[in-house]
Amino acid sequence: MMKKNNFYLLSLGCAKNLVDSESIAGLLDQSGFISTDKPDQAEILIVNTCGFIKPAVDESIAELRNLAEQKKKGQMLIAAGCLTERYRHHVAEQVPGLDGIIGTRRWMDIIDLIHEIRKTPNQPRYHLPEVATIGTDEKGILRAAVQGASAYLKIADGCRRTCSYCAIPAIKGTQVSRPVDTILQEASLLDQAGINELILISQDTTDYGHDLGVKDGLAKLLKQLVQTVPEMPWIRLLYAYPGYVTNQLIDVMATHSQILPYLDIPLQHAHPDVLRSMRRPSNIDWVYSTIDKMRTAMPDLAIRTTFIVGYPGETETEFQTLLDFLRDLKFDHVGAFAYFQEKGTRADPLGDPVPEEEKQDRLDRLMQLQADISLQKNQSFIGKTLDILVEGFNEGISVGRSYRDAPEIDGLVFVEGELPIGTLSSVKITDALVHDLVGTSV
Repeated sequence: MMKKNNFYLLSLGCAKNLVDSESIAGLLDQSGFISTDKPDQAEILIVNTCGFIKPAVDESIAELRNLAEQKKKGQMLIAAGCLTERYRHHVAEQVPGLDGIIGTRRWMDIIDLIHEIRKTPNQPRYHLPEVATIGTDEKGILRAAVQGASAYLKIADGCRRTCSYCAIPAIKGTQVSRPVDTILQEASLLDQAGINELILISQDTTDYGHDLGVKDGLAKLLKQLVQTVPEMPWIRLLYAYPGYVTNQLIDVMATHSQILPYLDIPLQHAHPDVLRSMRRPSNIDWVYSTIDKMRTAMPDLAIRTTFIVGYPGETETEFQTLLDFLRDLKFDHVGAFAYFQEKGTRADPLGDPVPEEEKQDRLDRLMQLQADISLQKNQSFIGKTLDILVEGFNEGISVGRSYRDAPEIDGLVFVEGELPIGTLSSVKITDALVHDLVGTSV
């Protein structure tokens, strides 16, 4: 039965979107609304959408339509997030039955929108003010998403890069870094709450502080962070930008054991011509030298990266350069996807000339090569002991992650027996799979 002031919130897309969803939920909780995981019991239905690439857009529209079709009298359906910011009134045309739309730049106005909808329940309300950047009036809400004993903490939002295939700057505006004091305060609160893994995220963590006039802002933030939460076991960095992994950042990571020797650095390609067309850093020598420098400073370093195959104009020779690059650098984890033509991006005029079957063939070849590399990497850990953050237990097997594995995107470690969930436990690795490890508790 539907209850007034109950809300149901579905979060789609990346961890950055999840933080926004948790912030929206926090504002609702603060205002007396009650969360439920059952849509039929909620007065307010909210979908925090993703609008990055076509599959994400399609999923967001499908979820909104599903809720719209099931909506009962007295319920309101609100579309929030990146898709609504990007496509605005087009979303209303695609989803009959929407009562409200709010963009990602003004997520903090969700309570005002709900009140407006209640005043005129039969008149859809669009809250899409023309603002240049993400709002900074966060109303004191924690900008983090807690997942078990881990927490994603957002240090900035928006992006000032001009990557040709990406719509994020158009969706969110240029980067806005959050104040250092606020980040440190929130990290302290998460530490007090028993969080064992703090994951720093933004569209580009290595750009933190640029808009504040701070050089090497991420390295400086990390120095203050380890002093603020000295007992936090793990601090993880995601979404570094090629060319901005500085010597100071490497030194800070290597010096402080709390900061995991792990870095997610989306490289997107390895051929300079493709990278230039993508409007990405094209100095491949920098990649080789910097990764060598990082591995020298942190011998246990785990690197995750991402690639796009089938970008407009990518030749077989250029793709082969990418495969050779993969063989040379032997990354621990690789994500890859076939290029999607996105309207309004700088690459849109290039069309989508690489046939879909060629894209899929290249994607399969790349991921098969990476599977071989990943297996070899994992086999090198047999006989070694790793600390894992235990996340669950089922049918006699505990499941966790090592320092090498970020939540949801990397591998897992399986251990026979029941280990305390949310704790760090030492495990001796006994077997290796392509993406995962198997071990015994020690």
